[in-house]
Amino acid sequence: MAAVAMNLAVARWRPNSMQVLVFGIVGLALAGTTLRAFVADTPDVATAATVFCGVFVQALPFLALGVVISGLIAVVVTPDRLARWLPRRTSAAIVVAGVGGAALPGCECGSVPVARRLFGDGAGAGTDKGTGKGHVGAAALTFMLAAPAINPVVLVATAVAFPEHPQMVAARCAASLLTAIIMGAAWARFGNPAWITHRLARPDHSAGSRWAAFTEAARHDFLSACSYLVVGAAAAAALHVLVPPWVYEHVAGQIALGVITMAVLAVVLALCSEADAFVAASLTMLPLLPRLVFLVVGPAVDIKLFAMQAGMFGRAFAIRFAPATFAVATLVATVVGLLILGPR
Repeated sequence: MAAVAMNLAVARWRPNSMQVLVFGIVGLALAGTTLRAFVADTPDVATAATVFCGVFVQALPFLALGVVISGLIAVVVTPDRLARWLPRRTSAAIVVAGVGGAALPGCECGSVPVARRLFGDGAGAGTDKGTGKGHVGAAALTFMLAAPAINPVVLVATAVAFPEHPQMVAARCAASLLTAIIMGAAWARFGNPAWITHRLARPDHSAGSRWAAFTEAARHDFLSACSYLVVGAAAAAALHVLVPPWVYEHVAGQIALGVITMAVLAVVLALCSEADAFVAASLTMLPLLPRLVFLVVGPAVDIKLFAMQAGMFGRAFAIRFAPATFAVATLVATVVGLLILGPR
């Protein structure tokens, strides 16, 4: 009987995330000597480890700063307050929301919930008289695309990642802002409130303090963004080691192929906008133009954003908005890149 009880207790026990982290750190510490010798004796692994650490260490401070500011915004700047600040004229609301995104640092993961709150409760909310072309809905989508792409944290990170190419900052800012404004205007012209099928839950403002809300928002954003940063840094390291040099030469020699490749890579990697510049900067074997496309497409549409939009707005919205955003972001980034960076 004792053995049966013990087996049942073991079967019911499930490690939480903190226990997994502790076990992982202890395991890596115990295997440190063996792993160090393996890395030192394997040149390709050493190169990959160097690239990974370089990308991760450079991006981490900006990521931490971004999530702290994002947590403060979650507490102080409520979506209802943002809605009251918007002009009633649709075109003016779109421009204000796009430019206003520069003042609200945060990653794209945080901008989706804020944009959904701006729409209001229920399907068709955030529109003028249910037409689907309301100033609030259009401004919300513009903000959702602009905030994670042109805020100060992202632009400073881009400048640090590309110290020899300061024009990348201007090109990224212009292309991202233009993409956001175009998509906002497209919603104002063609949007249908029936596509917004997911209803919002009523928040409970009575529970918890502002400090608790700040720490929870910052913790969630940091862990989520860090996980994607690890994936992105690992992908950059793998691209340096696993892909033969002739592939990069072929892509670099054909701008159209490079643009399409980097646009698709941005969707698949799903990096945080506060860290993607360092991944793009590490791909020195590619011209600047495809890397600009990577930086513009990533914060606008990727696989995690598609899932979040489907969950918060509804699948009908996501399957229309995501492909349109991908096409607009790729085209706008290419045109702006050709004008500011040239075909290089």
